[in-house]
Amino acid sequence: MSLTIRAVAFATAALAVVATAAHAHVTLEQQQAVAGSTYKAVLRVPHGCEGSPTVRLRVQVPDGMVNVKPQPKPGWELSTVRGKLATPVSGDHGAQITEGVREIVWSGGRLLDEHYDEFAFRGALPNKPGAVVHVPVVQECEKGVERWIEIPAAGQNPGSLKFPAPSLRLTPRP
Repeated sequence: MSLTIRAVAFATAALAVVATAAHAHVTLEQQQAVAGSTYKAVLRVPHGCEGSPTVRLRVQVPDGMVNVKPQPKPGWELSTVRGKLATPVSGDHGAQITEGVREIVWSGGRLLDEHYDEFAFRGALPNKPGAVVHVPVVQECEKGVERWIEIPAAGQNPGSLKFPAPSLRLTPRP
């Protein structure tokens, strides 16, 4: 094989590895939703921590998301942490919502590194068309932790982050 062909083959293989690594993080199945609507967030977990099985997933509920209800998952224990909202939100019939679910935790299961799974919850989104909502996730494994919590600064390319938080773009009502 000539040097040029080997160089092209090596470069192609290297790009494939980089492309795979860039997509090997926790993401949301649907990455846009109507502002102010009820949204079902499905978090896709494609792997463990460098070969180690996932045993706990902790999800921080985005500010402004209310009436959050996580979906139970067979084989996993489900718990929530409630707390005050950073900013009160107007609920149904004008009532002010001042507290709610701030964190969701699935634990006690075992998702092998070579397997894939989804974890879901639903809630009412903030009514802020054009905004991007971030859902920080901490993936705890038997050995190691992956913190999918990085949020891009204004003007920063989200693709430049090593451990980006899953994100959701809020669109205007049709």
